[in-house]
Amino acid sequence: MNITPDEAQQALAAIQTMAQKTRRALSSSGAYLFLIVWGAVWLVGFLGNQFLTSQHAGYLWFGLDIVGALLSWFIGARMGRRVRSAGGSVSGKRIAWFWILLFLYVVALIGVAWPVDVKQIAVFIVLVIMLGWLAMGLLLSITSIRLTLAITALTLVAYFAFPAYFHFIMAFLGGGGMIAFGIYIRNRW
Repeated sequence: MNITPDEAQQALAAIQTMAQKTRRALSSSGAYLFLIVWGAVWLVGFLGNQFLTSQHAGYLWFGLDIVGALLSWFIGARMGRRVRSAGGSVSGKRIAWFWILLFLYVVALIGVAWPVDVKQIAVFIVLVIMLGWLAMGLLLSITSIRLTLAITALTLVAYFAFPAYFHFIMAFLGGGGMIAFGIYIRNRW
């Protein structure tokens, strides 16, 4: 099968148009809000780890995780109302169950690996969350894989090269990075 240069150009233009439509759909769907919410949770939570006692930071994370989960549920429910097909509702429920089950696996794996220190728990949780984001990116939006891989690399570099500043780095580059990417998606896509 031979393709002319004009046919190849038309096919490439069609692919680029579809990619742009996908980005616009993600931006207008409100999905960027999840990045902003969880970026804020990370920003405040990791700053708590840096400056509070372990016990107080644990209480802070517990509260932040509840607020983040409730906001995520609320955002997801609002987004779900705008979906017109039954397939979208089923997909949304499967994605929610994926994250709930992944969370339960994190709890189980930490229980198996116990005792570990606070930084090890943080790295472990971040890596498992990034694995979840990677799975979602492979299924839904390849573009988000770059952010996933960047946060994974940042986490490992901060943990091994700058352990004294790990929480501070994760607060501003991890949490702040998610917030910035969410704002970027909203305004530029």
